[in-house]
Amino acid sequence: MDGSGASARDPEAAVASGASSVADASDSALLAKMGYKQELKRQYSTPQVFAIAFSIMGLVPSIASTVTFSLPAGPVGMVWGWFTASIFIFLVGLAMSDLASAMPTAGGLYWWTHYFAGPKWKNPLSFLIGYSNTLGLIGGVCSVDYTLALMIISCVNIAQDDGWSPSRGIIYALYVALILIHGLSAAFTGRLMPRIQTCCIFINVALVIATVIALPVGKVTRGESLNSGKYVFGHLDNETTWPTGWAFMLSWLAPIWSIGSFDSCVHMSEEALHAGKAVPLGIMFSAGSACVLGFLVLTVMAATMNQDVAHTINSKFGQPMAQIYYDALGKNGALGFMIVLCIIQYLIGLSLLVAASRQAWAFSRDGALPFSTFFRHVSKRIQYQPVRMICGLVVACLILGLLCLINNAAANALFSLFVASNYLSWGTPIFCRIIWGQGRFRPGEFYTGRFSKPIACIAVVYLMFGVILSMFPTGGPNPAPTDMNYTVVINGFVWIGCMLYYFFFARHWYTGPLMTVEDPSGDSDTTPRDGANVNQQDTPVNFKEE
Repeated sequence: MDGSGASARDPEAAVASGASSVADASDSALLAKMGYKQELKRQYSTPQVFAIAFSIMGLVPSIASTVTFSLPAGPVGMVWGWFTASIFIFLVGLAMSDLASAMPTAGGLYWWTHYFAGPKWKNPLSFLIGYSNTLGLIGGVCSVDYTLALMIISCVNIAQDDGWSPSRGIIYALYVALILIHGLSAAFTGRLMPRIQTCCIFINVALVIATVIALPVGKVTRGESLNSGKYVFGHLDNETTWPTGWAFMLSWLAPIWSIGSFDSCVHMSEEALHAGKAVPLGIMFSAGSACVLGFLVLTVMAATMNQDVAHTINSKFGQPMAQIYYDALGKNGALGFMIVLCIIQYLIGLSLLVAASRQAWAFSRDGALPFSTFFRHVSKRIQYQPVRMICGLVVACLILGLLCLINNAAANALFSLFVASNYLSWGTPIFCRIIWGQGRFRPGEFYTGRFSKPIACIAVVYLMFGVILSMFPTGGPNPAPTDMNYTVVINGFVWIGCMLYYFFFARHWYTGPLMTVEDPSGDSDTTPRDGANVNQQDTPVNFKEE
């Protein structure tokens, strides 16, 4: 079903502007050059593509979720750790934007890997990246909803002011309820989703402004002075047993986790209008705004928090951000802000589940996931949504969430799966382009020009470092079992298991992305791309719109 056909049957789409119709036709043609027919409904404008990544980042809730990574290094770790890491993350976004503009498809990361990699590496690397990206996004949904469950509990604690500590069973029950609600919302709000994403921009920006204003005003109103600029920008603490310099490097984990979803723009490529322009702009704007606004929020937090960093880290509310709000605004103010944080955190989970479902759907379209024939179905009755895949992801999240029943270290594995798997997925196609694909790359509407290759090289080095960094225990060397960072175990199991599955089984049937465009006779072709395969041609294909 092509996009124009879907629009003709949709009364709302029928009144779309002429410019949108032209963009839709050109997008379908560009997608066909990559071997795919249009199956999803194109309805996301450029601001809405940006919105889905910006919504997933959800700056203030994400900062609240990850400030425990940067607080041990004090204000310098919070402020400068965020700023330095986010600059490198922005460069990764630029490198990804070059590829996304030239070849916009929902399964972009594994598709690009297959296109650029050397002949012997195409299939195994593409298979690895497809699984790594899919499982990383599932881990992201799990970690967002687990954090949301903890945020809701912290609201109860603030309201009751009694330091109630729920059992892990209660936490998991709340987590299950949130996952199920997210699944229903993602499946049945497809028509409204672009508008929801637009609203998310205003809600997130409003929360940033409210936080930046309310924290210092509340602090001064309560008769307390703000922390000095010397303290905010120059005080380096160390609440770990690592050397101070490494404690600062570990503070990078906060922005690494928070600014970790701009690839969602790539996964929405087949629903974006004028994707060759909208997707790269969405990536750049989301990564750039996170850098600037996050730096602003953290600066204000450092100026208003208790100078006893350990007091904030070990908050009785279970959330350092809740303690910062409480110290500056009192009980009612803290409760009000935490409730808003919970609402936005819910929207983060919803947007992330939508993006994850598109990546997993694209991977099943190419026959790589178990039961791909079942999961690749797109529901025409429910607004052209991959409903079966959404249901599959919900089940996967419920199973992975069982980790939170063990201990905090096991629950943190959900975070590590998101970070390390995504960083591997981002870095591999960029690396393949540098090593094997320079002669095959043809720029799209967005291109960084002569800086493209240097940016790509810096991005790959940074992403390799980010994967290694994510595997360190944050408290210090020689951790106890409850403090251990199990990233290397969880991701090692995923990566090694994926490769064993490929070499023993999948290599016999997985041959890379399939072609689903209709041939001139009208028959749908779902064969591998060999012979005239666009990915195997000696002559590079120019995917740029004519």
